[in-house]
Amino acid sequence: MMQPNILVFFTDQQRWDTVGCYNPAVSTTPVLDQLAREGVKFENAFTVQPVCGPARSCLQTGRYPTQNGCYRNNIAMRQDEVTLAKLFNQAGYDTAYIGKWHLADLDEKPVPEELRGGWQYWLAADALEHTSHPYGGHFFDNNNQPVHFDGYRVDDQTTFALDYLQNRQRDNPFLLFLSYLEPHFQNDMARFVAPDGYAERFQTASVPPDLINRPGDWPQNLPDYYGMCQNLDENLGRIVDYLKSSEEYDNTIILFFSDHGCHFRTRNDEYKRSCHESSIRIPCVARGGPFSGGRTVEHLVTLLDIPPTMLSAAGITVPDAMVGRDLQTALDAGHWDEEVLIQISESEVGRALRTTRWKYEIVAPGSDPWNESAATIYVESQLYDLLNDPWERQNLIASPEHARIRDKLRQDIGRKMTAIGEDLPVIVPVE
Repeated sequence: MMQPNILVFFTDQQRWDTVGCYNPAVSTTPVLDQLAREGVKFENAFTVQPVCGPARSCLQTGRYPTQNGCYRNNIAMRQDEVTLAKLFNQAGYDTAYIGKWHLADLDEKPVPEELRGGWQYWLAADALEHTSHPYGGHFFDNNNQPVHFDGYRVDDQTTFALDYLQNRQRDNPFLLFLSYLEPHFQNDMARFVAPDGYAERFQTASVPPDLINRPGDWPQNLPDYYGMCQNLDENLGRIVDYLKSSEEYDNTIILFFSDHGCHFRTRNDEYKRSCHESSIRIPCVARGGPFSGGRTVEHLVTLLDIPPTMLSAAGITVPDAMVGRDLQTALDAGHWDEEVLIQISESEVGRALRTTRWKYEIVAPGSDPWNESAATIYVESQLYDLLNDPWERQNLIASPEHARIRDKLRQDIGRKMTAIGEDLPVIVPVE
């Protein structure tokens, strides 16, 4: 069998419910919705670390941030990590990375070759938000020369991707990783910026229920945010159209997902770094190869499952060090481990467990979340019954009626932490 091409369409800070096939109340993503109708939608997909750099480190290594060392932003990925690109290079793939990297700790400086994770073709910036604005800025090429653009960033990044696809020698299959900054806010402007004219389309759009009646900056930012999601979808459409016209569509697996969500400062003083669904739940759609038939998978899956899935689909042996599962096995799995361990850094040293029904969080008191990746003592912080309280309005952590539930979750989260090499923590129950 011919090895498939793999195209990753990766967004930044995109909530799961901005996508039509997850939330029919919004209509921003007709192209992605069509891919879901042809492929597979993973209904319950999660990041395992709701911060940009750590989430990206999971994707490049298939390992938890505490395992690969990138437990917060501004830590360069170790050069000896076995990365996706290195494995695909060895298997004869052409590998290309275009967009935001955020794994070199260099912000606006170009990323030297040894810190690029092994990607052959490179057109990227470590922190794209520091080398560009929504309109105008630059990426860096393989020789670390700036490549300027002056249109809307997503549009021009997609044009760069199409240039790569059109100009490549088609002797080998490709792995193209398209990493967009959008719909992340523009740091130095402290707001979300849709293309001109797009926010106007969403002035009266549906507001996610978890935001309603909560303080935060969603009232001023949500229209732009939706507009950014719509523009991303239009650019996904440009990629799909090219693959069809070049007759590569049927032999290309397209994976669409985000690094984390966005709670619009409703849960803490920024946009993510919390255990709530708005922060950790992400869209995840796969189309092509084994992912067909318009199926919906209800099992809980994570970003860590993406690397083994990609390797397996390409017929490449998955390293033992990777901790995720091949999503092909989720398609027909009767039994599946429905527990997701979330690591949280920067805002707190926290751990959370997401099960089909419960969200349980523990936080290390008095810790330094920038300099400490883990702790030995945690205290119970939050408990939500997602069956009866899907928008996480009522924290049940001090509820006497839920003492037995907490006892079980305390055991379960300790087990999950030790399974990935963390010390068994002391977890102090709420009195």
